[in-house]
Amino acid sequence: MAVKYIFVTGGVLSSLGKGITSSSIATLLQHSGFDVSILKIDPYINVDPGTMSPLEHGEVFVTCDGAETDLDIGHYERFLNKDFYKTNNFTTGQVYMSVIEKERKGKYLGKTIQIVPHIVDEIKSRIKLAGEGSDFLIVELGGTVGDIEGMPYLEAMRQMKHELGSKQVISIHVTLIPLVRAAGELKTKPTQHSVQELRRIGISPQILVARCEKSLDKELKRKLAMSCDVDDDSVIVAEDTESIYKCPLNFLEEGILTPIARHLELKELKPKMDNWDMLVKKIIAPKSSITIGFVGKYLSLKESYKSLIESLIHAGANTDTKVNIKWIDSESLEEEPSLLYDVDSILVPGGFGERGIKGKLEAIRYAREKQIPFLGICLGMQLSLIEFARNVLGIKEADSVEFNPQSKEPIIYLIEDFIDTQGNKQLRTHTSPMGGTMRLGEYECHIKKGTKLYEAYGQKDLIKERHRHRYEANPKYRELFTHNGMIISGECNGLIESIELENHPWFVAVQFHPEFTSRLQNPNPIILAFVKQTLAHKKQ
Repeated sequence: MAVKYIFVTGGVLSSLGKGITSSSIATLLQHSGFDVSILKIDPYINVDPGTMSPLEHGEVFVTCDGAETDLDIGHYERFLNKDFYKTNNFTTGQVYMSVIEKERKGKYLGKTIQIVPHIVDEIKSRIKLAGEGSDFLIVELGGTVGDIEGMPYLEAMRQMKHELGSKQVISIHVTLIPLVRAAGELKTKPTQHSVQELRRIGISPQILVARCEKSLDKELKRKLAMSCDVDDDSVIVAEDTESIYKCPLNFLEEGILTPIARHLELKELKPKMDNWDMLVKKIIAPKSSITIGFVGKYLSLKESYKSLIESLIHAGANTDTKVNIKWIDSESLEEEPSLLYDVDSILVPGGFGERGIKGKLEAIRYAREKQIPFLGICLGMQLSLIEFARNVLGIKEADSVEFNPQSKEPIIYLIEDFIDTQGNKQLRTHTSPMGGTMRLGEYECHIKKGTKLYEAYGQKDLIKERHRHRYEANPKYRELFTHNGMIISGECNGLIESIELENHPWFVAVQFHPEFTSRLQNPNPIILAFVKQTLAHKKQ
């Protein structure tokens, strides 16, 4: 069948859960037997979020083909248990850059370049490209209706509905129903104004997703349906829930598939959600619990570690365990090492820059000496090497050139020539632009047999995992490490990908980001192994 498009917009304010809404609808359609793809459109002018602070925009999610994308792409992969690509996320910066490049090459035959038709046509072509080969494309537009940045995208949506017809294109609007606590009332007026703004542009949503703290009664639903000109069964309540993974089940119970099937002229949709339902129950009411000390430095915005948090939830669901995260600011740890005393294991995640490094090194030393299960990721692995060099090998000046470019003992250095995921040779130096000069995307990792990594990945000697970093472990120190109790358990083209300690029950650090490939129905193996080891350590 021809690709059917479902556009998801947001109103009143941001962060209402358009990404979770899009993922939930896609999950229900996928479990109904359809091939579903998703596209996230970001109206900001940055080419990608790669150079944004995590505190500004949350986590940067990396796709297998090396695109730095919005964190919603992570939600899509985790819900649908499939890989997405560069084509599944684009920004205003990319759209304008593409149009300007075409204009410079004379591809518009001397025409005056305008928002309509040229920018809008570029947007429509990118939307259609993302939908190729799928039964459905869910298109999530970032921001809120009324934002000046979003106007060309709404025009593109309007034109596609006009060109393809109502049997192929529908619109879903996610909006807030605020609770006025003093009066104890839920208010529909902000939603009415938001829908009016959409209709002024020429878009009439077929379905409303009402984000609220408590359920709407039939009278309020009917009032919304009447004032916003949608069918009575097309007002879908999205209440706060214990887990985001319960949202598809809630939407199914609310009957969201009925109006979708009716508008797109599909037969009755009956998704098979038994396995999903079982995993959600284990998230909400698990049998066991553990506490992981999460030693990070972007803790004022937990979204900075979104994929990692979710990967721990996945591992917990698949082991019937509640994973409690004890957030430990690495800067605070420099003054208060006692923050580590009551945790069952320690996790040191990735990050950039020198701030908070001393605290992370202290956490690694504590895990190594106290024989506590430890997982280091990206910067966590690099710091594990530095800590070992300083405190075991006695190399007191061991450092990373990221923190000290003139280091006499550069345990971590900047590899200038490397091959990217497309097989192209890249050059990166201290003066290279920050955007797009990292090792990004999926690379092969050759695993040493008999190691903890080898066991975690089901005794596979070759895996693929995703990267996002500029600095590498210096091979000059390899022999010194291996002769003193460290195991190089994973490699990629001569680069050190993972390390372990011989005389430790479970100390593993990896250069890649395993959290990017973790899904609810398919947790990442090394994170799953870490949670299992934490559980075993607690029982001991």
